[in-house]
Amino acid sequence: MTRALRMFALIAVLALVATQIPATAQSPGLRGFPDDAVAAQRQREEQFRKVPDVARLKEYMEAMAGDSHVAGQPSSKRVADWALAKFKSFGLDARIEEFEAMMPWPLETSVELVAPERYTLKLKEPVLPEDPDSGDQTPLYNAYSGDGDVTGEVVYVNYGMPADFERLKTLGISVKGKIVLARYGAGWRGIKPKVAYENGAIGCLIYSDPRDDGYFQGDVYPAGPYRPEYGAQRGSVMDMPVHPGDPITPGWGSEAGGKKNRREDSQTILKIPVLPISYGDALPILKQLKGPVAPAEWRGALPITYHLGPGPAQLHMKLSFEWKNRPLYNVMVTIPGTTRADEWVIFGNHHDAWVMGADDPISGASSLMETARGLAELLKSGWKPSRTIKLALWDGEEWGLLGSTEWAEKYDAELKQKAAVYINTDGTGKGWLNAGGSHGLQQFMGEVAKDVMDPRTGKPVFEEARRRAILGETEADRKAAESDPSLRIAPLGSGSDFTPFLQHLTLSALNVSFGGESPGGVYHSAYDTVKWYQTYSDTDYTYGRTLSQLTGTLVLRLADAPVLPFQFTDTADTLLRYVVELEKLAETKKDSKVDMKPARAAVEKLRDAGRAFEKAYSSLGKASTATLLGRKELQALNQLLLTSERKLGNTEGLPRREWFKHQIYAPGFYTGYGVKTMPQIREGLEEGRFTEAQGGVRTVSSAVNALAAQVEEATKALQQAVK
Repeated sequence: MTRALRMFALIAVLALVATQIPATAQSPGLRGFPDDAVAAQRQREEQFRKVPDVARLKEYMEAMAGDSHVAGQPSSKRVADWALAKFKSFGLDARIEEFEAMMPWPLETSVELVAPERYTLKLKEPVLPEDPDSGDQTPLYNAYSGDGDVTGEVVYVNYGMPADFERLKTLGISVKGKIVLARYGAGWRGIKPKVAYENGAIGCLIYSDPRDDGYFQGDVYPAGPYRPEYGAQRGSVMDMPVHPGDPITPGWGSEAGGKKNRREDSQTILKIPVLPISYGDALPILKQLKGPVAPAEWRGALPITYHLGPGPAQLHMKLSFEWKNRPLYNVMVTIPGTTRADEWVIFGNHHDAWVMGADDPISGASSLMETARGLAELLKSGWKPSRTIKLALWDGEEWGLLGSTEWAEKYDAELKQKAAVYINTDGTGKGWLNAGGSHGLQQFMGEVAKDVMDPRTGKPVFEEARRRAILGETEADRKAAESDPSLRIAPLGSGSDFTPFLQHLTLSALNVSFGGESPGGVYHSAYDTVKWYQTYSDTDYTYGRTLSQLTGTLVLRLADAPVLPFQFTDTADTLLRYVVELEKLAETKKDSKVDMKPARAAVEKLRDAGRAFEKAYSSLGKASTATLLGRKELQALNQLLLTSERKLGNTEGLPRREWFKHQIYAPGFYTGYGVKTMPQIREGLEEGRFTEAQGGVRTVSSAVNALAAQVEEATKALQQAVK
């Protein structure tokens, strides 16, 4: 089928779906609420959704993204102090909570092409006259690169993922003793130098090819939204698939004067020098490479023939860092609960950036602040939440989720007992709703998405999100979405501050944003400015306002629902899909004798338990709220629901990375951002470690059986509460 025909078919499907979704999708009831409490809750939510204001979002954006504010530097404290004062001006109880972490700062970064021709890399993003903010820059570097002074021939390694290094081996090309040149994309940037080091490389440069986010995609900034010639992507290369957070305090909160490991013993600081460069600086290097011509799919959009090397291009890299513990400033807001104060709803977004960070993260941070103002307005009207609400602007996310991880590790025990749900946002733009997280919250997420309107269409954001699911990449994805009237949420890997809550503490979590129509190539560059955002992204801040309305509705409903809105048949259905995928994967492995039957049996038990819970739940609507709130069984029920996700964890953690406790969701050991579902089984099968995979079957089966047993207990408590 030609591309044009495929597009025609997709448009036809889209049109069909549009006729099948009602213009207003608002649910008659609300998950977790008796019918007699629904009208008042809806009225309160509508009152809240009238508060977020685009002028306020613009004000916050211009204040927080007004200069460079890298974590560990005084400018990050400026943003934290500004946000603290603003929260207090709303009338909220806010404070700054300090941590510290090992955060290297570059002392020297130089790269020179020394053969066959000489060229000194610029390693600098030019100031654009059209955007003076682009002049307030931090150095180009990758946090947690190793120090190094190395000289070697260059090998081009495509995206630098494990499969790329395997392909080089089949071509007879070794990277041992070489400096590798990789392009950004296809996975977490930290994977590229990690795998390069495992294959014997002595240094790594990572560049942004114009095929991926430069002129091949469209006009470059300032004429368009894409990455200009000397734009480069800063970022951390910490080995986060092992653990995020402070590299020298794995598993406990890092505070001044506290216990710390030696830097030399860190598992997440890289061993070789790594540096990000622009495609303007990469071009002279690539021009001097000979050897085999790169495979077609490895070729970028630079005006050259892409060769693999090795050499004759030869580089001299010299990097040194000041390795020092530096402060982190988390801005924390607490809205005390009333009847269920020991149950917490937490909502966070980070405030630190690599440079100005208008898109990443201030677009999301601004939206969180408007959510906070909306909640403050409700408080002034006399409302008080049943559950405690905590809002957070995290510091140090860009370095490796530092602020959120240290906070989660410090309050580990308390969070495991009290945290009901963690909601995360990050950078946001214009387009459609993207949602991921714990599948016990899938129905709840869909209900809320039906109650928040898209600013462009005036219809529920649920509709466009579901349409996009139907336009999935594969026919199977489209068929599954067409047959499922719900809004499927994605499993989460890593890459933002939900990670310590979901995957270390095994708490229920959601991650939400809007996007898909904000193209660009300024990520982590000096050009991620207010001017860029207001020109090419959410230009009028209407989607930022919609995100505030969405997250505020999530928070309000979670804070006040008499029964926490978890649902377990979606979890069982999702887990069954993973089991089927893994059964098929096991069949492709010649020497695999991995038996998935115990996992399938556990999932079927959970499905039955989930159905029984739903049968009991059907009586909630007719219950009297006043009577329900007086039942002692309600507290027991909510505690069982609050701790349900924890049953999917394991105290021993995953192989090779015990920090990651969740047995269903984890970032891939060799993908970083990308999720691996049932990771011990999946990675064991993929990498030929079949004994490990079978052990994963046992662990997953035990976890799912434990969840099923907890759901059965919750069903009994629910039956008693609503009788």
